[in-house]
Amino acid sequence: MSRPPSRLPRFTWPRAALTVLLAAVAVWLLVPDRGGAPTAPEGEPEPLTGVPSGFFTGSDEAGVRRIAQVQEWLGGDSLTVGHTYLPGDRWSNIEGHPALFTPWARWKAERPGRLFVLNVPMLDRNEAGLPDAEVRAGLRRGAAGGYDGHFRSLGERLVAHGLGDAVLVLGWEMNGTTYSHRCRPDPTAWKAYWRRVAGVLRGVPGQRFRLDFTPSRGLDAIPWPHCYPGDDVVDIIGMDAYDQPAGLSFEEQVDEEYGLAHHVRFAAAHGKPVSYPEWGLFRNGDDPAYVRGMLAWFATHRPVYQTVTDYCPHGVWGCTDNPASARIVRGALGAPSGRS
Repeated sequence: MSRPPSRLPRFTWPRAALTVLLAAVAVWLLVPDRGGAPTAPEGEPEPLTGVPSGFFTGSDEAGVRRIAQVQEWLGGDSLTVGHTYLPGDRWSNIEGHPALFTPWARWKAERPGRLFVLNVPMLDRNEAGLPDAEVRAGLRRGAAGGYDGHFRSLGERLVAHGLGDAVLVLGWEMNGTTYSHRCRPDPTAWKAYWRRVAGVLRGVPGQRFRLDFTPSRGLDAIPWPHCYPGDDVVDIIGMDAYDQPAGLSFEEQVDEEYGLAHHVRFAAAHGKPVSYPEWGLFRNGDDPAYVRGMLAWFATHRPVYQTVTDYCPHGVWGCTDNPASARIVRGALGAPSGRS
């Protein structure tokens, strides 16, 4: 599963004050584009309807069962997204196994319209802290087709389990340093490799995969647009957006360099919908203002899906440290009788 990388606080420049003498066109030119979304609102959020939503509660069969427990806590039947991760320790696990896919296939088949989202590592030993030289060599080998067979096997196994319409989050958080499939050691090779994998997956008979390019919010180790592999191979442009670093408000998360507003503008410029595979609390404790802001953001920008990461410190159901934020999430995603 994903572990969001630590980030140092970043500074943002204050906006210049606009005077009443500025013409309307000057206002348009000088005020930064906020992506058309509200800042963190006060009070209780409106119910988040029409946005496919889920909770990540674990990758194994027990994690699948916990989705029902979260749904009972929320009330109603609002959770339609199942999200999990392939282990990245070895290639045999990146190819996928029935023990992982069978419970998710059963969950998806139980109700029409459910969406299965799978994070796919691009290199083995993905959390082993490999040096840049080894990462670079792996990316170049992948771009040359050295790992095609592993991804072909993955695609075939997904189709065989009735998961051929999955959203695949390929090489997520590539702009950071947490994973061996990171982009910074060789962006050119990374993009070529991503394109190669996309071609292999889309060549699997019976597949209807959608491929999701998902960086982490902000600058991190490299500007994430430098890693974008191309409109012809990307279906969705996602963003993992945790409440960090410490002291950064939701409004600053919107406006920061390569932040939430940049994300939606970039996606619109490329004609792609957005997604939020991972979001949750982190370095600012129980932060209902952040949670309200994210829910309002989803209501405005209508992502393909959004998934709460629900374990401590990020979660609101599986983590009792965040009661105020939990109440906000329950109010937005719960049935009317379950809201409090």
